[in-house]
Amino acid sequence: MAGGRSFDMSCIVPQRIVSLTCSNTEILFALGLGARVVGVDDWSDFPREVKALPKVGPDLKIDMIKVAALKPDLVLASLSVPGMERNLPGLERLGVPFLVLEPKSLDDVFEDIETISAATGVSQAGRRLIADLQARIEAVRARTREALDRPTLYWEWWPKPLISPGRLSWILQMSELAAADLLFKDVEATSFVVQESQVFEQDPDLVMLCWCGTLQEKMRVSKVRERPGWERLRAVKQGQIHCFPEDLFGRPGPRLVEGLERLARVVHPEVFVEAPTGRAH
Repeated sequence: MAGGRSFDMSCIVPQRIVSLTCSNTEILFALGLGARVVGVDDWSDFPREVKALPKVGPDLKIDMIKVAALKPDLVLASLSVPGMERNLPGLERLGVPFLVLEPKSLDDVFEDIETISAATGVSQAGRRLIADLQARIEAVRARTREALDRPTLYWEWWPKPLISPGRLSWILQMSELAAADLLFKDVEATSFVVQESQVFEQDPDLVMLCWCGTLQEKMRVSKVRERPGWERLRAVKQGQIHCFPEDLFGRPGPRLVEGLERLARVVHPEVFVEAPTGRAH
């Protein structure tokens, strides 16, 4: 799903692209367009080459003067970042062509890859990237079909207040592909503030910590174990508290598939046990 200002994909092939979100930056580089990217938001950090690019400010407060100075012929934004919409009037005033994406599922991510690849004249690369990602998803699905159970997953985007994804998040689809059920799959929201009582009532099988903007090594399982009352949860009793890197689950780009591969191995390690090769002598 995309929208934008007076950007006719049939007329120009952008050569100077500014990306305002991590996910779009990663899509551009996965399409082989790194040489055309002239600026990114402060949070874009993958792949490694991105760190050397000019920065135009944090994604929620883009510096339009810096954007204009880069003389872009295409700016990419994404409403997957809550608050990104505040930057759109500034882009309108600049008069630069821009596209606004709003992915909510893996299918939307594929559509965004198709949109960006078409807008930049690399449709064939887009099709190859999508085919590769879909093949990896199918490889996961082939394994998780063998799973004998479907555990419930409590995902936590933030600890204070507790924020968890609902059914409008791509986390729903990723959980299902991993042969698991999202704890709040019936909540009609992308994400929402959760009450502890809701978690206690559902008593999830696994707790998945994926705190926005927090490095994986700074998340602590002990933080959950020490919460009053949480010791009664099935997941806590059984040691099923897991920390995940936010960049593999919170950025709707190609690396969501890497996140899915990791998730499936955590949820169903039994179906990813490799058969021994060769014969003992």
